[in-house]
Amino acid sequence: MDATLTDRYISAATRTVPEKQRPELAADLRERIADQLDARRESGVSDAAAERSVLTELGDPEALAAAYIDRPLQLIGPRSYLTWWRLLKLLWAIVPVCAAFGVALGMTLAGEPVGGIIGTVWAVVLSTVVHIGFWTTLVFAIVERHAKGQDVGFQKEWTLDDLPEIKETGAGLAELVATLVWLAIAAGAIVWDHFLGFVPSHPGLSFFAPELWPWWITALFVAIAAEALLAVAVYARGHWSVGTAAANIVLNVAVAVPVLWLLSRGELIDPEFWTTLVPADSADTVATVVSVLTGFGTVAIAGWDCIDGILKARRARR
Repeated sequence: MDATLTDRYISAATRTVPEKQRPELAADLRERIADQLDARRESGVSDAAAERSVLTELGDPEALAAAYIDRPLQLIGPRSYLTWWRLLKLLWAIVPVCAAFGVALGMTLAGEPVGGIIGTVWAVVLSTVVHIGFWTTLVFAIVERHAKGQDVGFQKEWTLDDLPEIKETGAGLAELVATLVWLAIAAGAIVWDHFLGFVPSHPGLSFFAPELWPWWITALFVAIAAEALLAVAVYARGHWSVGTAAANIVLNVAVAVPVLWLLSRGELIDPEFWTTLVPADSADTVATVVSVLTGFGTVAIAGWDCIDGILKARRARR
C-alpha cells in the first residue's frame, strides 16, 4: 500500500526526535491533521486538496518537530544570544591583545627580527580571534541544546540596575582640566629629569639621553602643546568629531614613531643610567627589558588614545 502524504509527513517529522517521543508526536500529529481535514471536508473541499492544504499549513515537518521537543534551530538562540555576544566581545577585547603582547615581548627579548615579530604577532592574533569565536560559540550551542529551555545560569533576569551609565563624551570641563594637568606633569617631568634627575643618590642622572636636547625635546614639547590645543578645541566645540579624532591620531603617531625609532637605535634612554644603578653584568639585560617595555607601553598608550578618540567621535555623532 502506497504511503499517503500524511504518512510521509509524519515520518519526516518523527524521525528527527528521540525515539521514545516518536509515538506521542505521531499520534498528536494524526489527531491534528484529522481534525483539520474534517473541517475542510465539511466546507466542500476534496480529500486530496484538503490534505495538501492542511500539511502545507503545518509547514516544514522538521521545524514542527523541533518546536515540539523545544530544540532551537539556530546555533545560539535568543535566550542566550545577548550573553554569548557580550562575553565574546569581552574576550575579543582582552585575550588577543594579551597574546600579542606576550608573543611580541618574548620574541623581542630573544632578538628576533622586526619582520618576523610582526608576522608572528598577526598570525597569533588571527588564530586567537578564531579560536575564541569557535570555542565560545560551541560551548553555548552545546549547553543550550542540552538545557532544553531551562535556565543554566548563563543569564539572569534583567532589572533596571543593569542599565549602563551614560558614557561621557570626553568634552567636559573635567576632561579638559585632567588633560591639561597631565600634559603639564609630563612636560615638567621631562625638564626635571634633565636638570635634576629622579635618583636622589645620583643628582643630575637623567633617564632620557641628554643628546635629545634641544631638538628632539623641543619637538616633543610642540606635540604636547598641540595636544593641549586639541583638548581646548574639543571643549570649545562641545564634543569630539571626525576631524578632532583624526588630529588626535596624527599627534599620537607623531610622538610614538620617533620614540620607537630612537628606542630601536638605543638613543632614547641614557646608557649611563643603567651602568650607574645596575651591576655591570646585568646592565645590558635590564636596559633591553626596559627599552622593550617602554616601546610596548608607547604603542599601547598611543593605540588606546586613538581608539578612545574614535569612540568618543562615534558617540557624539549618535
